Amino acid sequence: MEIPKKCKAGVVINEGPMFHVEVQMVDVPEPAPGQLLLRLNATGICMSDIHYMSNDVEIPPMSTFGVRCPGHEGAGVVVKLGDGVVGWKVGDRAGMKPNWDTCGMCEQCWEGKDNYCSNAISSGLMVNGSYQQYVTTSARYTTRIPEGVSDFVAAPIMCSASTMHNSLVTSGLKAGQFAVFVGGGGGVGIQGVQLAKAMGMRPIVIDSSDAKKELSLKMGAEAFIDFRLVKSVAEEVVKVADGVGAHGVFVTAPQGYKDAISYTGTPAKNTTVLGADPLVFNTRNLCIMGTLIGSMRDTDLALDYARRGLLHQICEVRPLSRIAESVEQLRKGEVPGRIVIDFNQE
Repeated sequence: MEIPKKCKAGVVINEGPMFHVEVQMVDVPEPAPGQLLLRLNATGICMSDIHYMSNDVEIPPMSTFGVRCPGHEGAGVVVKLGDGVVGWKVGDRAGMKPNWDTCGMCEQCWEGKDNYCSNAISSGLMVNGSYQQYVTTSARYTTRIPEGVSDFVAAPIMCSASTMHNSLVTSGLKAGQFAVFVGGGGGVGIQGVQLAKAMGMRPIVIDSSDAKKELSLKMGAEAFIDFRLVKSVAEEVVKVADGVGAHGVFVTAPQGYKDAISYTGTPAKNTTVLGADPLVFNTRNLCIMGTLIGSMRDTDLALDYARRGLLHQICEVRPLSRIAESVEQLRKGEVPGRIVIDFNQE
């Protein structure tokens, strides 16, 4: 394949609270030993990208690592192999995930929890991410995309669907149980709705806007509760969930933590940001668990759901020329599902 010297990319300008994104021409990287060079066809835009560009989380900023292109939901094709790479060939379909690579040597990696590796290299933060059309990836940590799954479905799976797969499996919920998704009309939550439905659970979405309601119900939610339109969200959840309450609550919007415990049907006294009176947990056998992104295994399994037709396209596809506008819409919470950028669309 002919590889250009320059490629288009969405570049962060003025990193920090007043950032914006600009389309620029950047150098096409050369794969080092053990790396692949991918030509991406699509990238999702994730809320984590906003945090990285805003520099509003307690981690070193992108500029610390000399990174200007965020993104960690890339889908494309291998166009070049670095020295020593085996098992890959030019033309293979491949995806870029939130973890660019892991150490492979820590307890978490040994136990199949590579997504929690404390030595992980983060895509779009510590190395240039999927807002850039040509990117290098670690061959050992690059995901294969199966035939039958389009790049526009595969790109968001790299982060949002694999993240929700990990969370659903960790929760231990069973078929027939109610799963409530706070912020479920967004890019991560809507994947949870689809996966929960495919696993036999009964998803309920808490969010706002007609567009998010339409998408949530289309993707399998049994009910949509618009928090702006009801007097008590908790009472509505309990009513929808057979008068008992949710068996599990998945918080995919930060403002949802405070009230999550009440959706299980137990009003909490003196509720803090995350928690309640210990008796609430004791008498209902409840627990709070934190999950992060998906592992390599979670990503592969989520892709297999898509291959079998159980995960559908949840995105609006736009050209790279609209990336700045798209980032701002996500920043304001105006995006149902995901926006995916098509690098090949003029």
